Amino acid sequence: MLEHVPAWLGKALSGARAGMEKVAVARPDLSPSGDQIATLSLSSTAFADGGRLPERFTADGTGVSPPLSWQAPPAGTARLALLVEDADAPAPQPLVHALLHDLPPEAGGLMEGAIGDEDGGSAEAGRNSFGGDGWLPPDPPTGHGSHRYVFQLFALDAGAPALEGTPGRGALIDAMAGHVLAAGLLIGTYSREEEAPVGPVGAAAPA
Repeated sequence: MLEHVPAWLGKALSGARAGMEKVAVARPDLSPSGDQIATLSLSSTAFADGGRLPERFTADGTGVSPPLSWQAPPAGTARLALLVEDADAPAPQPLVHALLHDLPPEAGGLMEGAIGDEDGGSAEAGRNSFGGDGWLPPDPPTGHGSHRYVFQLFALDAGAPALEGTPGRGALIDAMAGHVLAAGLLIGTYSREEEAPVGPVGAAAPA
């Protein structure tokens, strides 16, 4: 959808970004004790932390979700939640690309395509920002620069309220507050950097 935003407009909006301070893992109210939460190792065989997402995981490719793996969560973990957010979306809040709220503690990871697509989804999936219940492929505006897609895995204790149906980001964050034992973080980037043609003075604005 956002691939249709003209490059000149994407560049004009390049300073408009939600920001890393808005992603869920940056919230100060996640830990049960208020202390710093433990770290989970979260990785992918498809891209390095901070590296570019291969095209097949985006709206420019087949749009499947990437494979993920993680270490065993700490003792006392009742379930895991996964939230993927675009920290550089030109919006007041990060754009949600995936939300899984009831993964078993022993899962260990997700295979490529496991999150499903916008229409398919899976039983433990919540709503992405476009209203689907699965993976929303990265689709940054052309010319807006590099976007950081923040994969966040949360280990939740038994006191975290269970969520029903297809909850959104707000419901998940409310349920996680004070119940996160550990969290993992993995960032993949993607951009569309094509240059828009610039004509002589008086020419029509580039499409």
